Amino acid sequence: MFFAALWLYFTTFVAVIIIQFKQKQSDEFTCPYSIKYQASLLYRGSHFCGGTLVHPQWVVSAAHCWRNQLMQVVLGEHNIKEKEGFEQIFDILLIIKHYQFNYWNLDNDIMLLKLDRPAIINDVVSPVILPRTGTLQSFARCTVSGWGVTWVYGQSLSDQLMSVDVDYFADCWYYYYFRITNNMICAGSTAGGKDSCQGDSGGPLICNGVLEGIVSWGIGCAYSFYPGVYSKVRNYVSWIDWAIQNS
Repeated sequence: MFFAALWLYFTTFVAVIIIQFKQKQSDEFTCPYSIKYQASLLYRGSHFCGGTLVHPQWVVSAAHCWRNQLMQVVLGEHNIKEKEGFEQIFDILLIIKHYQFNYWNLDNDIMLLKLDRPAIINDVVSPVILPRTGTLQSFARCTVSGWGVTWVYGQSLSDQLMSVDVDYFADCWYYYYFRITNNMICAGSTAGGKDSCQGDSGGPLICNGVLEGIVSWGIGCAYSFYPGVYSKVRNYVSWIDWAIQNS
């Protein structure tokens, strides 16, 4: 039992560490401003995580993207290295991490950010739809987007917003065994080569036009046998509604 417990701790710890160095392989440029709900999270003025606008004054992201200060949110962004005139930059009034977030296995990896003012909803900025009805079918075609690194072993973030189509895997446990909880889903490609990675954390996974996942973690990048792992947004719709209404 001791060695089994030790191995469980070690593999979980390694999985979390590998996340921080995960690289992305994706080569699909996004039509500028077509992903209207996409947010960029800044720390000390530089992009470090993604997010999704779910309400004119609220953005959802991954709890592991939390920083205690000097965070900002940018909406209407496409090229993070240039000022293009459509950006809306916000300070953050309130950060709500899920009360059951577990740093060690990234269960409940979700947080809400209240912006210092409502976003101006226009042709390039608009909230996403939350998954309030229906079910997600295995191998549903989804899209993940962000400014993360774009090739295996890459170190530099993408200047422009990128997106790639991936498939939802209902049998996530098959790839990660005990590391997967009921609050996680997987998406990737059976052939490999498509994934979300470092710099994409907290960003959206959109399936059938609704927000089904939040980029959370994974092992390596774009491997056919290790799909990306996402927080399962369906499990948090009531929590999101409650937090917004009571804050």
